[in-house]
Amino acid sequence: MKLSVIIVNYNVKYFLEQALLSVRKASAKVATEVFVVDNNSVDDSVQMVREKFPEVHLIANQDNPGFSIANNQAIRISKGEYVLLLNPDTVVEEDTFEKCVQFMDDHPQAGGLGVKMIDGSGAFLPESKRGFPAPMVAFYKTFGFSKLFPKSKTFNHYHLGYLDENENHEVEVLAGAFMMLRRSVLDEIGLLDETFFMYGEDIDLSYRIVQAGYKNYYLADTTIIHYKGESTKKGSLNYVRTFYNAMIIFARKHFKGEKAWLFILMLQLAIYFRAGLTLVSNIARNFYLPLLDGLLIFGGMYFLKNFWGNYRFGDSNYYEPSFLYFNVPLYIAIWLLSVFFSGGYDSDGGIRRITRGILVGTVLLAAVYGFLELEYRSSRILILFGMMWTMLAMIGLRVLLHFIRYRNFNYGRPASRNLVIVGTEQESQRVMQLIHQAQIYKNLIGTVAPNGLDDPKTYLSNLSQLDEVVHIYKVDEIIFCSKDVSAQDIMRWMTRLGSEVDYKIVPKESLSIIGSSSKNSAGELYTIDIQFRIANRMSQRNKRVLDIVFSLVFLLTLPLGIWWVKKKLGSIQNAFTVLSGKKSWVGYAASEGQLVELPAIRPGILSPLDGLALKTIAPMTIQRLNFLYAKDYVAAEDLTIIWRGYQHLGRRDA
Repeated sequence: MKLSVIIVNYNVKYFLEQALLSVRKASAKVATEVFVVDNNSVDDSVQMVREKFPEVHLIANQDNPGFSIANNQAIRISKGEYVLLLNPDTVVEEDTFEKCVQFMDDHPQAGGLGVKMIDGSGAFLPESKRGFPAPMVAFYKTFGFSKLFPKSKTFNHYHLGYLDENENHEVEVLAGAFMMLRRSVLDEIGLLDETFFMYGEDIDLSYRIVQAGYKNYYLADTTIIHYKGESTKKGSLNYVRTFYNAMIIFARKHFKGEKAWLFILMLQLAIYFRAGLTLVSNIARNFYLPLLDGLLIFGGMYFLKNFWGNYRFGDSNYYEPSFLYFNVPLYIAIWLLSVFFSGGYDSDGGIRRITRGILVGTVLLAAVYGFLELEYRSSRILILFGMMWTMLAMIGLRVLLHFIRYRNFNYGRPASRNLVIVGTEQESQRVMQLIHQAQIYKNLIGTVAPNGLDDPKTYLSNLSQLDEVVHIYKVDEIIFCSKDVSAQDIMRWMTRLGSEVDYKIVPKESLSIIGSSSKNSAGELYTIDIQFRIANRMSQRNKRVLDIVFSLVFLLTLPLGIWWVKKKLGSIQNAFTVLSGKKSWVGYAASEGQLVELPAIRPGILSPLDGLALKTIAPMTIQRLNFLYAKDYVAAEDLTIIWRGYQHLGRRDA
């Protein structure tokens, strides 16, 4: 056996399917065995591999032991002269294995090999070639010098930015996404260090290869797609902590004395520095729009106060100072919260949601107005004027931001994205059916023939003229049919056309269309899978708000609220449990298995079974009720279930 390919998978079924299809093609001229180690995925990855890839050796773990342990499980039973550690979110070219194996055969001193990687937008991934993270190397990367001087040998040694990405080089560190290793070297230096759960194990193994007297190489002669780049969660505090703690493990293992102390200190400082940057970045990203809205509303209310005071009463200072420091902040808070719960701050929030939120907020303000002390009851006309200004300001701000980004005034209207499919007419029609079933709306320009232009009436052009088609028709998105177009051609065009276009690939006979426009995004899927309404952001928020409001109302109306409840003390305990976020008032009913994997929600006190006048319910019926609850969820359904099962609010065994 020449090559053993090992893929560790965790909940990326669709990407895994595409990776395995590309591996199958790349194995045509190389004696290859393929292992998939699944770390207890819940997305039916195991079933998919068993059904579609019977030739794959599948190891289905019952827990998630981590990346290193999972790889070692397969390495120990593999038989290849070379071992390839490959990420599930990758696509390899048809001749990638052939070229890599030939390179390793021609370079007996090579212990490991990496390749050129691009992300889903066709951009080169700098982690394709890296240097060892010595103290100063880590310092320059952590504090941004590597980005300021990307070609500097001193400041960007981490990504070896001074080495040409299109030429083969000897490098220090291989990327774990594609890491070809010589088995004889592994036998000598040992397998992956299982101390590393995730991140750092590739650096550690690369370091041990070099320490043993072998070399690591970067091969630019072949390219792979790595959809998620270094990580899909670089913006999370968990990523910062996990990554830099892995580097601390590496430093303690390989460095001694002052060098180790300096490196660990640097890494610990980096954790706090990066965590601070991440926190500030997340706050800015999540709150910049509400902050701008609040400032605009405050400025408008200040003007309206002076205008109406001068116009109506002849005195611009007619209203008490408390209007600005009490009333206006109260108005702003209610309007912004109403817009938030209306979905106006969601990524797909539009004019309708903003308007609805402001109107609901105004109604709430009218209700609150009557409860305020007389000294805080300003003119009601200012509330009405404020409502109109708030609506104008918030919508106007979004239109302006949309124009700055897209150079058009189409905010609030679904963008009509021009789509071109590259493939045969048969595959093109199949793709359009998938898109239609997934309820994705695109403006199909036409189909580009993968080979020669057989029928000008059917195809826009042949593949060699794809750049002209993109330019003439202002194409926003290209879907490649991998049944008809080679991975090599797909990657060549992605690199050539650049990131101005979004790219997706539909694997042969697959029900998913996969792509990603950024190395830091999790990738986009067009699938015909069922869309569960309970999984969307607004539904989750509304469910949580209902839990909190009902719990507070229930506690505030004691003892009347527990009059009809069977287990009264239990209901009070449940109310506090729900407020803490450990449970929800309504969750799924307990069932032995579930035919369809449902979105995760908090355990419930009640379930869709409550209120049904049935002593025994078949397991299939329970599963169906859970399915319908998740698929068609609305907050009102929770209220209905609470009403029906009110006497069971004290249940403690749910």
